[in-house]
Amino acid sequence: MTLLINLAGLLLIALIIGWFWLSQPGGRKTRSQQIVSETTVIVDNGVYDPAVIHARAGQPLTLHFQRKDPSPCAEQVVFHGLDVSAFLDTGKTTTITLDNPAAGEYRFTCQMQMYQGRLVVD
Repeated sequence: MTLLINLAGLLLIALIIGWFWLSQPGGRKTRSQQIVSETTVIVDNGVYDPAVIHARAGQPLTLHFQRKDPSPCAEQVVFHGLDVSAFLDTGKTTTITLDNPAAGEYRFTCQMQMYQGRLVVD
């Protein structure tokens, strides 16, 4: 019985690792990879949609985050390398404006880095 419980636990750990850390955002349904100055990001079921956002360097970018997932992990979005973060209320839209971001690639995640996305600024 103990062996069966341990095997079930290991299988669950493998599924969690695969879902949150090994899955590729490009493998899920995403919107067009066009350059935008404003877009809406849906936060639901452990993912950001779109997971990859393309923007122009030196131009303001407005992001509207709609949080549908009540999970505590989804309550904050953090833009690494830009020193920007915001708390997201469930069922509401939170707007973040990035003023003239520099060219580069920036990750955006939840506070526990389980939800993951990329901002590509060209």
